[in-house]
Amino acid sequence: MMWAYFERLLDSSMLSPHGICLLWEPELIWLHVVSDACIALAYFSIPFALAILVTRRRDLRFGWVFWAFAVFIMACGLTHVLSIYTLWVPVYGIEGLVKAATAVASVFTASALWPLLPKILAIPSPFELRKVQAALEEEEIKTRDATLLLQQVNDAQRAMRESVARLTAIVETAVDGVILFDADDRILLFNPACERLFGYQASEVMNRKIQLLIPGEASPGPGSRARHFATGGEAVGLRKDGTTFPMDLSVGQATQDGEPIFVGIVHDVTARKLTEQQLHQAQKMETVGQLSGGIAHDFNNLLTVIIGNAEQLSDQLKARPDLRRFADDICQSGERGAELTQQLLAFSRRQLLRPQAIDCRELLEFMLKLFKRTLRENIEITTAFGPGTIQAFADRTQLESAVLNLALNAQDAMPNGGHLTLSTELAAIDEDYRALHPEVASGSYALISVTDDGEGMTPEVIERAFEPFFTTKEVGKGSGLGLSMVYGFAKQSDGHVSIYSEQGFGTTVRIYLPRAGAEQSSAKAPENEVAAPRGHETILIAEDDPFVRSSVIHRVEALGYRVVAAVNGKEALARLRTDPGIDMLFTDIVMPGGISGWELADQARRIRPGLPVLFTSGYALETLVEQGRAQAQAVVLTKPYRKAELAQRLRDAFAAVVVTS
Repeated sequence: MMWAYFERLLDSSMLSPHGICLLWEPELIWLHVVSDACIALAYFSIPFALAILVTRRRDLRFGWVFWAFAVFIMACGLTHVLSIYTLWVPVYGIEGLVKAATAVASVFTASALWPLLPKILAIPSPFELRKVQAALEEEEIKTRDATLLLQQVNDAQRAMRESVARLTAIVETAVDGVILFDADDRILLFNPACERLFGYQASEVMNRKIQLLIPGEASPGPGSRARHFATGGEAVGLRKDGTTFPMDLSVGQATQDGEPIFVGIVHDVTARKLTEQQLHQAQKMETVGQLSGGIAHDFNNLLTVIIGNAEQLSDQLKARPDLRRFADDICQSGERGAELTQQLLAFSRRQLLRPQAIDCRELLEFMLKLFKRTLRENIEITTAFGPGTIQAFADRTQLESAVLNLALNAQDAMPNGGHLTLSTELAAIDEDYRALHPEVASGSYALISVTDDGEGMTPEVIERAFEPFFTTKEVGKGSGLGLSMVYGFAKQSDGHVSIYSEQGFGTTVRIYLPRAGAEQSSAKAPENEVAAPRGHETILIAEDDPFVRSSVIHRVEALGYRVVAAVNGKEALARLRTDPGIDMLFTDIVMPGGISGWELADQARRIRPGLPVLFTSGYALETLVEQGRAQAQAVVLTKPYRKAELAQRLRDAFAAVVVTS
């Protein structure tokens, strides 16, 4: 049946070609031929393009649709070819079958395409893809900017944390106190240095008023105290225990959340104030010392004339004992005056010291025996010795005098009797003590203390105790030079003296002296010979004071010497050049005219090498020490002096040249 159907369908014997319908008009025939040929060629080219597209683009999602469309288009092109063929051959059955196949392909393609249309429409277009790409690029830029911003924020936060850590470390470890407070004077920060300065813990003062630490009038307005201290440098701090201390306070202002805050830096100036007071006291003592030394020097010149002339008068009045007694009284009075000037020189540190190694135990035991015979019976005297060897390097005579002065002062402080203790031990002055007394060198010292349980001193009296002529005793009962002599002796010995006293409990005076070393000689100074040695040499005397010069000339001539006198250094050098018979130069150290005694001695020894020189002065070796000369290189006669001392020193000067040569 089916085969018969196809046979009838393909049988074209009874049919006429399509050209007959066109009456075989050439124009119509060729119009159809050319049009169908072009359409067929175009249809046939489309499947090839689709095949290339599908094979080349493996990423196309619906490739089978393109193949179905290619089959449909191919079928369409074949129908146009058959349309040309049927113009001459009536194979309308085959053309119908091709059209049927084309219909099937078109229906299939259409039925498959419509369900895919939403999916195909969902595929973004190039424009949309460009928009999406642009959006992605913009988002990427934003992301990159956000990442960079986040990194910058992280860096800033890290830098801030590091800055805060450094600032916290500085504040926490600062030597000076740091206080942060707001416009209402409430404390917001209190560093450890402030805790040490004020005695409060930080938790005790937080959010409390700054007036708790800095007493004074209440602030009249917010921040006024801060602004007040910002203009002023010094203030008074109040500790937790109620004590106060001087301080420098500097305040800076900043803004936090729109509100002013203040940062105060607190510096304790207690040590500076104490140093300033000590410097002022040292300068005052130095000034008084220079004045006292100058007075003592000039007074010694007067005493030299008085004692010298009194001795000369005494020698001339041997036949008149009644008159000779007056001369001796003048001489003794002069010596008492010399003792006063010696104390002034001790204070001004211009006395001649002969330091030696002193056993402090032995010295105090000797002084104990002396005091038991000289002090009142209602004074009980005891000694206390520390362990080990205690040897001081000082002038024994001056040390004995200093202890005697302290004992007499202690006796006066105990009018109704009491207890006196003499003690010695080794003591060390450390840096803490030196911070309070910067003029003292730290190290080990031999310490001698004199303690009484008498009336004691007020702080005002202690402050002035070492000043010359200052005394709390009644008129005529004290010169006010005892403690000043002790002070000058200790200072000149490279030591230190301190007073500790409380009213009603007594006083302790401590003398710190350098310890004696192995290299320091303990030999005592030679004593004066009983008989004054004489001589016959020629002595050049250089002395500017006419009274002193006249007295010395007579005293030296009385010892058998020939004398050549000069009023100053220039005249002495001229006499030395013109008189080859001069055997010694006897000169005052301090002289006007531009040439001191030391300079005169140097120039004289250039003219006459090996010339013996004897120096004399109320200042003793102070001038020589200031010029850097060793004490042992000079022979010095301290004013005022007795004839025996003068005679011995003249021979010592001659002997010194023989030894050195």
